[in-house]
Amino acid sequence: MNDTSNTDTTAVFLAIDDSSLPLRKNVYLCLNKPTVRRESVLVPSPAESNAPDNLAAHFYGTVLHDGGRFRMWYYACHRGTNPDWPARKMQQIARKPGWMIGERDACEIHQGPLCYAESADGIVWHKPPLGQVLFKGSRENNALDLPHTLVSGAAVIRDDAEPDAGRRYKMVYQYFPDQTEPVIPEYGGLPSIACAVSPDGLRWTVTALPFVNQFVEHCSFIRHKGQYIVHSQIFPGSWCGAYTEGGGAGGRTGAAHCTHDFDRWPDLWQWTFALPEPADPAKRGAGNPYDQVHLGVGAASLGNVCVGIYGLWHSQAFGEDFGKISCDLGLVVSNDGLRFREPAASPGHAYIHRDESPATTVPGRAFNTILCQGNGILNVGDETRIYHGRWRNVGQKAEDLAAHYQAEVALATLPRDRWGALALNPDAEEGTICSSPFLLPATGCKLRLNADGVAGLTVDLLDAQFQTIPGFAAGSVTGGDGLDCPVCWRDHALSELGGQAVRIQVRLRRTDAGAPRVFALYLDAR
Repeated sequence: MNDTSNTDTTAVFLAIDDSSLPLRKNVYLCLNKPTVRRESVLVPSPAESNAPDNLAAHFYGTVLHDGGRFRMWYYACHRGTNPDWPARKMQQIARKPGWMIGERDACEIHQGPLCYAESADGIVWHKPPLGQVLFKGSRENNALDLPHTLVSGAAVIRDDAEPDAGRRYKMVYQYFPDQTEPVIPEYGGLPSIACAVSPDGLRWTVTALPFVNQFVEHCSFIRHKGQYIVHSQIFPGSWCGAYTEGGGAGGRTGAAHCTHDFDRWPDLWQWTFALPEPADPAKRGAGNPYDQVHLGVGAASLGNVCVGIYGLWHSQAFGEDFGKISCDLGLVVSNDGLRFREPAASPGHAYIHRDESPATTVPGRAFNTILCQGNGILNVGDETRIYHGRWRNVGQKAEDLAAHYQAEVALATLPRDRWGALALNPDAEEGTICSSPFLLPATGCKLRLNADGVAGLTVDLLDAQFQTIPGFAAGSVTGGDGLDCPVCWRDHALSELGGQAVRIQVRLRRTDAGAPRVFALYLDAR
């Protein structure tokens, strides 16, 4: 996660993370609903323009807060073939692959290229003329020059641990190989991912095609605990070579690839997150009508924990109208960055519902919305932002695709890290939260809470065996309610315990002012 406000934070303990805060009494978890802007923050260029995104601006993409500005990478769709593609790129679109949706050939819908935008506030965006791509007679556009024509999924990180400034920015994007003769052998025959590096996020060099001839459709790319991790979706029992328990087929499922060397990826993967499959094996599969995971997890790393958004895909059976499909966004959390879990008690909980973030409507028509996630979660100051895509699902009819196909970028926000809160049970006067044991930094640190009702909170430090550490009982939370409430103990400091294994225990007590709520705990290195 790109967090400009917590650059010295050693560890974050979120209320939704039941691994870091696993123990509790008389408290429950309540999820916070984000506030969704009804207006999109980035929309396609006008249809009458020759811009590469004059049909759709898909947020299979990224937003970073970088150097005081917001930066976005996304993939475009445009009307009509670009006659200025060089021969090799033109070959890639000579005949659209069979997996392209519907009748796009008939209405001249073209996927790609990847595009770039900037903003001072993350709400009003500018599409700068980069001059990289000759597109319909002009270089005055925001397209990125890459070796592939049909592309999607611009997942970008700024890798501050990278010593080579020319590789500071890293991107994973999906490419679609051509289906003409002669084929380009190094691209293979299935959509997969390319790895690229850049000194500035604008000029890119492809360094690896790690999974040629393997289908990989990703939605996010992170660096977490020293590993590069790509999150994607797979279809068990199909071209991905993956099967569910018992060797049967299944629906869309989240998966992950990981490596320590960005240019070299082991040919291995891990299940990331899945929704329950039907009990009857005959009713399982990617085209059956039950909720599935679309695109995998749009993850963000906070250092020791990851938060993610997944596509809650409301599928339809094969043979039914694709336009009946809709998609919400669900919330998940992880500690290793690979295996994710839902904090909500019931699976398939819609954290952002499509009705809360609908695609721009068409008068007289009732099209479904498919919400799409990517590298869109970031903290900026006192706010957590969730950028996501609104794909207007117009079905597969050529006339609807030609007239109404569209995608745009949306924004939801909440107070920083307030994904959910641990609060007292309605009938309880007191309650307790206790963390897993962890090592305090040897150099010392400070503890603060993200909480409301702090007058009813005290904090104890325990050893790994749950014994109160002398001098560290009943620490007070100062400064009033807020996102950064310091914790202190009379005559003692955390530096005294540097290098020791401790547990943090937070006691909640109902007061005349109401019941406290704890959203997160932070350990800050000195």
